[in-house]
Amino acid sequence: MPSMVQDDSKHDLIEANALHQYEVSAVDLPLSCPMPGMLLWNSHPRVYLPIEQSGWAKCGYCGAEYTLLAERGAGNHGPER
Repeated sequence: MPSMVQDDSKHDLIEANALHQYEVSAVDLPLSCPMPGMLLWNSHPRVYLPIEQSGWAKCGYCGAEYTLLAERGAGNHGPER
């Protein structure tokens, strides 16, 4: 039987859909919900969310909101909301 946990060494395992707001960075792109490293046994199908241009995305399945953090020194001060 396949494992219900993704093997992704760059992320700590967290419960999928446990929070409603997540802060993500460039290392998390392309952004998917649930994210790599989340426990998947009680989650919805993976969807990819377009966050690069606006800096914000919301999952249509679970309602989780994602904010893309600005890179230091990149001249971008993050999304305006």
